[in-house]
Amino acid sequence: MNLHRKGRAALVLALVAVVGMAFRVSWNALRDIAGAVGADDTAAMLYPFVVDGLMALALIATLVLADRDRTFALRVLGAYTVASLVLNYVHGLVPELHGRTVDWGRLADWDPANWALVLLATSLPVGSIYFGSDLVAKVLHHRPAPIPAANTNVEESTENAMKRSTADLPVSTPEPITANVTVLPRPVAVGFLKSTLPAKPYPSIAPAPAAPIESRAVAAESTRPRRATGRVPDAAKPARPKRTPDQLLAEARKATDGWPDAKVTGEGIRRAIRTSPANARSLRDTLLAERATASTEAV
Repeated sequence: MNLHRKGRAALVLALVAVVGMAFRVSWNALRDIAGAVGADDTAAMLYPFVVDGLMALALIATLVLADRDRTFALRVLGAYTVASLVLNYVHGLVPELHGRTVDWGRLADWDPANWALVLLATSLPVGSIYFGSDLVAKVLHHRPAPIPAANTNVEESTENAMKRSTADLPVSTPEPITANVTVLPRPVAVGFLKSTLPAKPYPSIAPAPAAPIESRAVAAESTRPRRATGRVPDAAKPARPKRTPDQLLAEARKATDGWPDAKVTGEGIRRAIRTSPANARSLRDTLLAERATASTEAV
């Protein structure tokens, strides 16, 4: 472990040394370019830090940021790397820049090329202010993604609680329905007084002729089985007999025969023999203990 840390530390130190030497070489060229576009001695000394320093800042930002922010940092790093390369290339092509005898604002003989080079050299400090501030703001507001816990037990999730087998749930036996029989009192004969007045005769009414009943065609009953139009209620399903722990263990042994130890999990046993998660975990522990005992005896 210590050797590994020492190797990484040596690699980082070597990288810092190489970057420092490369910055010193690039610093000489960028200083002369800054003096050629009108910078004084102090500004020319600081100009390389503006260009190559932002490259180092963008490189650090790419190691911290992610997704779109990391892409933005890589683009800034690439753009300033290309700009520094172009200015170093121009410094190598124009010998007058080495002795600072070139005219101010004259980096190339061809006017369009000279205008483009002067625009590039003078716009890099402004770009460093903008892009550097944006990168620092993105790094300060960056929130790393949370690391998931390594000891998360999938079998203890709430989803398994919703997938309990209906065969292991206690079957509720409905209470017997008792008919409420109300004993009515015996009717008491009530005598009505007969009226002394004779009943008035009413004329007889002839019965109305009954209309003949017309026979209508009745559709023949279909012999095809009817499809279920809805979910069958649980009360209408035949209840499975409740299995004892020995029966569950026997079924689990038969179902997991030939399974590797890695596959013997609570979820796999639950699906194989259709039992509850609690019973499945208990059976899993028992089966794994039996396999461990068997392997120990074999050795």
